[in-house]
Amino acid sequence: MKAFSPSMSNYETWLAHELQGELVQEDIGEKHRKMRESSFAFLRATYWRWAEIVYEVRPELAGMPQVLSIGDTHLENFGTWRDIEGRLVWGANDFDDAAIMPYGLDLVRLVASAILALPDDGISGRAIAELVLAGYVRGLEHPNPVVLERDHPWLRDKLLLSEDERKEFWKKWESRKPGKKPAPGRFVEALKNALPKGSGNVTPVPVTKGTGSLGRPRFAAYVPEWRGGPVLREAKALVPSAWSLARSGDHVIRTGIIAAGRMRSPDPHFAVVGRILVRRLSPNSRKIEIKTDAKTLLNGAMLELMGFEIANCHSDDAANAATIRSDLRSRDEGWLHAAARAAAEATEREWKTYRAGAG
Repeated sequence: MKAFSPSMSNYETWLAHELQGELVQEDIGEKHRKMRESSFAFLRATYWRWAEIVYEVRPELAGMPQVLSIGDTHLENFGTWRDIEGRLVWGANDFDDAAIMPYGLDLVRLVASAILALPDDGISGRAIAELVLAGYVRGLEHPNPVVLERDHPWLRDKLLLSEDERKEFWKKWESRKPGKKPAPGRFVEALKNALPKGSGNVTPVPVTKGTGSLGRPRFAAYVPEWRGGPVLREAKALVPSAWSLARSGDHVIRTGIIAAGRMRSPDPHFAVVGRILVRRLSPNSRKIEIKTDAKTLLNGAMLELMGFEIANCHSDDAANAATIRSDLRSRDEGWLHAAARAAAEATEREWKTYRAGAG
């Protein structure tokens, strides 16, 4: 297995090349800091490494039927938005590394992330795998967007913000200041086109957030008043999936394709414009994080629903879904737990080595 540090250097050189001079170097330093925090954060920050080593860890995964997949799947890659009907919808919401790959990789990575995030007295890794797989099978059989307007009241209650939290959300954006350098023209234009007509002139402000996407330029445009209230849009640079760097050589950006799949109800303001992802931000666009509510993320109903949503993403082609169901029937009981546990152990070892400064 190639040593981690040369692998990271190679990835960051590739990323800088793909961004053509727009790499945010200070954010790379922030990413390195986060990578030392925990093995879960390390997994989140190093998708390129996952793509590089996953077949070495579990060679049998390479033979699974291939499908357009999320790629960088993990516990925190799920959140809410409003669809074209104004309904609150929950599901996967980060498709930066979407690519065509064996369907099992999304499942293995999700379960591995949960194993790494587990508290000492938490649910077992085997139970996590069983719940995720049960949700996935149910989703393949009956795919359907996870709309929270009528169903899943327990999840809706967890995700809706209080009035004070909504006020705090907007207050934080009011205090944001423009960066030292103006935003590149392509981001200014993308944000201008994404805002509602009549928003006026807006100066984009730089944004630093996320883990795996740190280093990519990201800007937001905040309009304090438009027809009775504030409006907010975000623009983030896209590059080909890191899966293509390690595996397929396929440089097609499929972020918008998977997000708009036929078994999803997407945010109408989520759009890929060239190599920029533009989306609406609001108190309705929210996710649950490990640091604030690990109990909910590792709840049985939540894990089952995550598996269900992965199936929604994999079910854009009905024929593919049928092939996957057939393949699952041929798998031994416990295959997902065994693969995820091995992947989590490999990630844990690399994280400990990196944290010790010997990566």
